Amino acid sequence: MRAPLQLPLEFEAFYLGHQEFFHDYAEAQLGTRRAAEEAIHQAFREILAGWEQLLQEGNLEQRAWAVVRRIVGRRLEAEGRPPAFVINGPIALALRAARDKLKVMQSVSGLYEAIAELPPRQFDVMVLRYILGYPPPRIAWFMGLTERTVDYHCRKAKERLRVQLGFPGPEAKEGKGQ
Repeated sequence: MRAPLQLPLEFEAFYLGHQEFFHDYAEAQLGTRRAAEEAIHQAFREILAGWEQLLQEGNLEQRAWAVVRRIVGRRLEAEGRPPAFVINGPIALALRAARDKLKVMQSVSGLYEAIAELPPRQFDVMVLRYILGYPPPRIAWFMGLTERTVDYHCRKAKERLRVQLGFPGPEAKEGKGQ
């Protein structure tokens, strides 16, 4: 019988402080607790293998998070599917319901219909931001994007809606004041 592995005390503390969040994140992505446990076990083994180097380099949380995201992402890629929350999570269900509702709603300006016809990422960002009221950092987390990318999709969606609805652009406002 082998003696139990003695883990560095700092690693044990890091594990205890982060494992629940990592498991929740992986479960939201992979869809089952079992798959999440397997992925996070693999992630913590990799983190432990490079523990001393991680401590010396700094940014421990960022580097550990990168390991978790990479392992979960590779697993999704190997399975050839999007994250579970995109398929069947409460946000995905709300987005599908919002899209369906917007398609049937009538509006004088055609705004609801125009929103319903946006490309998927632009639609998701607009609904999450302006209909459900989520702040950009939370949208970024849900969608696996950066805040800048969320802002980009918002800007592109607004521009697409402006053109589609025939509203004047920023250049029309500038010309008025002269």
